[in-house]
Order: sequence, then structure tokens, then C-alpha cells
Amino acid sequence: MSPPMSRAIPRFSDTYRRLILAAGEQAPAVRRMLLCFALAAVAQGLAFACFFPLFSALLAEPTDVSAVAMWLLVMALAMAADLLLAWRGHAFEYGAAVADVTHDLRLRLGRHLRAMPMQSLAAWRTGDLAATLGGNIDEAVAPLGSLVQVIIRLMVVPATSILVTLAVDWRMALAMALIFPLAVPIHRWQRRASMAEHHAVAEAHARTNADIVEYTQGLAVLRSLGQAGPRTARLGAALAHLKTVQEEAMGAALLPTLLMAGLVELGLLVVLALGLAWVTQGSLSVAAFAALLVVILRFSEPLALFNELTQVFDLMESALLRMDAVVAAKPLPNLPPSPPPRHHEVRFEAVSFTYAGDSEPALKEVSAELAERTMTALVGPSGSGKSTLVRLLTRYADPQAGTVRIGGIDIRALSANDLNRCLSVVFQDVYLFDDTILENIRLGRPEASDAEVEAAARAANADAFIRRLPQGYRTPVGDIGGSLSGGERQRISIARAILKDAPIVVLDEPTAALDTESERAVQTAIDTLVRARTVIVIAHRLSTIVGADQILVFDNAHLVERGRHPDLLAANGRYASLWKAQQSAKSWHTAATDAPCPGKP
Repeated sequence: MSPPMSRAIPRFSDTYRRLILAAGEQAPAVRRMLLCFALAAVAQGLAFACFFPLFSALLAEPTDVSAVAMWLLVMALAMAADLLLAWRGHAFEYGAAVADVTHDLRLRLGRHLRAMPMQSLAAWRTGDLAATLGGNIDEAVAPLGSLVQVIIRLMVVPATSILVTLAVDWRMALAMALIFPLAVPIHRWQRRASMAEHHAVAEAHARTNADIVEYTQGLAVLRSLGQAGPRTARLGAALAHLKTVQEEAMGAALLPTLLMAGLVELGLLVVLALGLAWVTQGSLSVAAFAALLVVILRFSEPLALFNELTQVFDLMESALLRMDAVVAAKPLPNLPPSPPPRHHEVRFEAVSFTYAGDSEPALKEVSAELAERTMTALVGPSGSGKSTLVRLLTRYADPQAGTVRIGGIDIRALSANDLNRCLSVVFQDVYLFDDTILENIRLGRPEASDAEVEAAARAANADAFIRRLPQGYRTPVGDIGGSLSGGERQRISIARAILKDAPIVVLDEPTAALDTESERAVQTAIDTLVRARTVIVIAHRLSTIVGADQILVFDNAHLVERGRHPDLLAANGRYASLWKAQQSAKSWHTAATDAPCPGKP
């Protein structure tokens, strides 16, 4: 996911506005930096302006020594002011302020991510977000001081040079100013190409970062499948694409940059030729012409560099746009706040939902009531809507129609913390953070004591294997993550849920991918977790939910059946068909397992 690409050339004022917003509490420091650099550039321009009276005093007959000394002193003071103001401006870049800006900006983007709807977050690839919170922030802020100083000088020094020249000879000032009408269209052409190419480079970087993260995280699986080579080819293709895009970006800026440099050189020669002609005619003094030579040389240098430096500026603009795209994802709207629910039955009232970008709904007018302290199983083929129903309960997104309630309260009226306290979710795929076993379990309730964490682990049937680890509960997961079995990881996840002690538990069939022994241990832990709670199970194996108080059967986004296991079998409907299909597959698997191997007696 990335910010939309606009054909309009961003104005420096727009980038300034984004920088001030990005700076947050450090915005006054950024403004002081900009002011210091602007005043430093003016001081430098005034120092060069002193060449006119200085050269006049030097070339006078006789030489006006006192005037020479005075103008040298004024020039020295202007240069000292330039250095002092530039030093003050650089205090932002080389002091704590720039680190504060990047730190605060990452924290603010992190807060936006926490509030971002999961549906919006799912649209971003991991590498893309890593690039935005990592490299893009550095690209936008780290070079800010040096880049802004140079660009301000590029704008202020030529303007000051023309104004000073205007006071001496309007013809020379006009000749110098005539460069701008020719330079502006070249600059706009270069910026339009530069913005498009830098956007493409940012996209390619995000894609490459995502592929690198995906490849490194899945390398063990790829090796076991013998697919490390083919996936390397995919990563290589992303790297090759990045190289191509970078080459195109550099090539796109080459011609306008050369044209701008040529225009400046040609303009310089024209101005010098005119000045020499006017000196020959006697309409321009030699002293003024000598001073103009110095000023014109200083005038031409920044113009020749302007196109190259605006490319760096465009990189900053591109990084700011990508951060804007994160900020633009608004939190889900809330209703007027309500106190936490006092009881915990769950109701779905005529709920309909369609995922962003899909034409077909994932749920169509689903209504169901899940009584408090009962178990409800959700079954149906893949894509039928059962996972979507659970996602709406957790506010992955809000339904386009209908209402989801807990204890009679619309969940949109609950704060994120109150809703979170109502729910524990145990996923089939367990994610453990790079921390100790103790802290991974403590995530369920951060204020819990070590004794409470260990009690939760015992209840989850995890204490014994944890104590066998090298450092017990204080073993870093990063050191042993690969050696934990699926069942052990699930029991850590269940211990986390037990510690949280939420009244509603959602299980995405956590035993589906486990062997028999691990399944038995995990099932024991689940039995402890679900006691006296409202339980929702996304069931793939129907044999695990025959004792459920209620089974909801989904098909093609509709809730087509509901009831207990015996009643649904007797109805001989969709559930009965699913049950028969799984039993047939189980019988076939058993028969195939018992059959003798070919060539064996």
C-alpha cells in the first residue's frame, strides 16, 4: 500500500507544512532553524554586496584606504553573522532536536498503527510498514538541516544578488533575471519526472523490503520444501526491478539537469559579454564590472545545483507522503461511550459485511445470539463467512449494515480497552515475541506477578515443559523459538489467555495442526480456559464440537443452519453433508493407513 500518486508538482510550501506537522512538538525548533538559515543566506548576500563599494574604493584614484577598511570590516561582520546563524541552524541537525523529531514521529506513527482498523492494517505488507517507520522517517528528517540550508541559500543568494545588482546597474540585473523565465519550465519538467520516478523507487523499495522480510522469516520452511532456490529467484526479481527503477530515476533527471547547467553557463557568458561591452562603451565602471564578476559567479553556482538538490528534496517529499498515508487511515468511528457490559452474551443483528475491494459480500444479513457461558461453534466451507463473523466481534472492521452487541451494548460504544478486556483470542498460528517465556505469557495481563504467570502456565499444562528449558520461565523465545513444538507454543498462547481471564473466548481451532499427543495436552489446557466463559469456536474438524451448545452453519456468506449436533444431523441439511464428508475422509484415511505397503506381505 502506498500514497496515491499525483501528477501535480508539490509546492515547497506543501512540503514545509508536512515538515511542521511531522516535527510535532519540535515544530518551533524547525521554524527557528529555517529562520536562522534564511538570515544566514541574507547575511552572505550582503557580504557579497560589499564588493561593489569595496572595488570602487580600491580602484579609486587615489585609493580610498579608509573606505576599503570600512567595507572590509562590514564584509567581515556579515560573514561572521552568516557563520553564527548557520551554526545556530545546524544546532537542530547535530543536536538532540532531530533525534527528538524522529523519535516522536515514530511514536506518533506507532499510535496511529495501534488505532488503525485491522482491515486497513492488513492492506500493508510488513516490509512496507517497516520502510515507512524506519527508513522513510530518516529520509524525511535526518538530512533536514543540511538540505534546507542549501536550498534556502539557493533561493535567497540569487535573489539578493539580483537586488544588489539592481542598485548598481539595472541593465545587468535585468540580464541576470532573464535566466529565470527559461529556468522555471526546465525545473518543472525535472520535478515532474523526479516525483514520478521517486514514487516508483519508493514502491520498489517497499516491495523489496517486504520480500526480504518474507524470505528470511520463511527460510526454514522453504529449505524443508526444497523451495529456497525458487523463492530466491523471486527475491532476485524484486532486487532487479529496484535496480531498473533506480536507473530510470537517475536517467529521468539527467537531461533537465544538463539543460539547466547549460542554461546557467550560457546566461553567465551573455551577462559577462554585455558587461564587457558596456565597460567598453563607458556606461559601466571597471570597479562595478569587477564586483559584478564576483557576484555573478556566486549567482550562477546555486542555480546550477538547484535541480540536483531538488531531487533530494523530492525524496523527502516522497517519504513524507508515505507517512501521510499511514496517518490518513482513520480509526473506526465510535458511538457515545457506554460503561463496560455487566454480562457477556453476544448478539449479531442483521449483520452484512463486504471486504474493501471485493464485489461479493462476506456476510449477508446474519443474525445470531450466543448465550452467556455457552459454547457456540462456527462451521462451514472455507470463505463461507465464519472467520469474518469473529473479526467483526473483535472490530477488525465495522459491518456496513447491522449491529454487533456484547451484553446488549453496541461494541462501537465500547472503548478499545473495554472491548479488549471482554475478549481473548487463541489463534491456530501462534505468534511469540522475541522476549522471555515469562513476558510472552504476561502479555495477557501486564500487571500480573510472576506467581500469577506461573499459575496460568500450570493451568495451561505448560509449566512442566517450561521448567525444562535452559532458563525456565526466563528463557528468551528468540533462543529456543525454533525448538518449541506447535503444541508447546499453543499452550503458551493459552496460558496468556488464561492469565487475561476475559469472559469471552474465541478459538480458531488451535488443535487442527497438532499431532495426537500435543492435541491431547492442548485440549486439556483449553478445557481449563473455557470454563464458565462464553466460547466461540471456529471449527474445521466437526468431531471436536459435537458437544457444543449451539452450532452455526455458514455457506456462501449466509447463516444457513443452527442447532445442536444431533438435531442438525437429523435435519439432513448442509451440516449433515459436511459431517458425512469428513467421516468418509476419515474412514478412507484409516483404510489407507492400515493397507499393506506395495511389495510387502
